[in-house]
Amino acid sequence: MNGITLHKGDLPTGLDFGPLVAIDCEAMGLNLHRDHLTLVQLSSGDGTAHLVQLGRDYDCPNLKTLLTDPKVVKIFHYGRYDIAMMLRWMGITCAPVWCTKIASKLARTYTDRHGLKDVAREVAGVELSKAQQSSDWGTAELSDAQMQYAASDVL
Repeated sequence: MNGITLHKGDLPTGLDFGPLVAIDCEAMGLNLHRDHLTLVQLSSGDGTAHLVQLGRDYDCPNLKTLLTDPKVVKIFHYGRYDIAMMLRWMGITCAPVWCTKIASKLARTYTDRHGLKDVAREVAGVELSKAQQSSDWGTAELSDAQMQYAASDVL
């Protein structure tokens, strides 16, 4: 898969995303207290995506350093969920952040459709498939379809 790199456990040392990084997460479900965080997707906007498949120990110092770096703006869509998952499972406060869902609500007042799929279609002309959204994100080996889906949300 061109443009997608899967990392097991952590980002490699020295990987630089620059001043802005798009971030999304996948978990075993939507319950913050029960469902483990399993995957963090990142892209600097250069057409490549980095997927970090997390272990249950959440020992990922390079990823945690990036997510808490005050010089890097983290861009989320509906960041409230992802940021809460990172605090709960990784023990970090991700900042500074920019949420495209909030930006959509402020700028696109003519609609109530502020999901990533709708925003991506209207603003960027990109069609996103949500077919893998509820797949098993805790599997040891992610499928090609899962990796494509995960990457598309940050690309």
